Amino acid sequence: MADDKDVLRDVWFGRIPTCFTLNQDEVTEREAEPYYLLLPRVSYLPLVTDKVKKHFLKVMKAEDVEEMWLEYEGTPLKWHYPIGVLFDLHASNTVLPWSITVHFKFFCPLVAKKLQYRDLLHCTSNSVIEAHFMSSIKEADALKHKSQVVNDMQKKDHKQLWMGLQNDKFDQFWAINRKLMEYPTEEGGFRYIPFRIYQTMSDRPFIQKLFRPVSPEGNVHTLGDLLKEMYPAALPNDGEQKRYQVVIHGIEPLLETPLQWLSEHLSHPDNFLHICVIPTPTD
Repeated sequence: MADDKDVLRDVWFGRIPTCFTLNQDEVTEREAEPYYLLLPRVSYLPLVTDKVKKHFLKVMKAEDVEEMWLEYEGTPLKWHYPIGVLFDLHASNTVLPWSITVHFKFFCPLVAKKLQYRDLLHCTSNSVIEAHFMSSIKEADALKHKSQVVNDMQKKDHKQLWMGLQNDKFDQFWAINRKLMEYPTEEGGFRYIPFRIYQTMSDRPFIQKLFRPVSPEGNVHTLGDLLKEMYPAALPNDGEQKRYQVVIHGIEPLLETPLQWLSEHLSHPDNFLHICVIPTPTD
């Protein structure tokens, strides 16, 4: 892996200022004050919102509390998506702080009728998040190395990856994760690039297909090459005004950026390159 630790650190320590407010339909014993938090982009909501839950539970009766879930402007936030992906997909062009609504009533009959709410998964403990996270890492390594690297790791290495993410420990995480980012020099990159392309305009959760970082002729594939094949609508035609923004970790990388470099440096801890295609804001 190319040594560019400053980029890795900038990605890891990216934060989103967020304001949590309790849904007005929740029954409380007194008024609930908003709660402010800097959310880490690379983590998952249930890992970092324990303080939010404790804050709002202070004003609620125990019998009125079910599983906490979060929503932004009517859209339920899927806990199994990284926080940065949720923000880029749904709120990247809004004024900060990000305003998230907190709910404690889960899957009531009215809610269940809406398909988007049925997409929410229950998250009863951190072990559920750990299982999801490790499953993603194993899937990514199957694409990159035919699972050889992750299978050669010991159980304690898997645990160190998880604990590094859970406890926000950059060095602890990358001491193991760097092994997942290595490849033989003569191959010029991974076997396939683990990526997911998200769009707010589609009912499809994301696009994920096989795509190599280098062409059969030995040419380096770029972000633009990936989009041209997987989602050409994201690219403007000649002379056409840009209709979409292609966002990774809150920034718009140049379309000429090599895909292998992006995978090594801008992937989330789950080892996937999460790409959000969102409409360009109109003035």
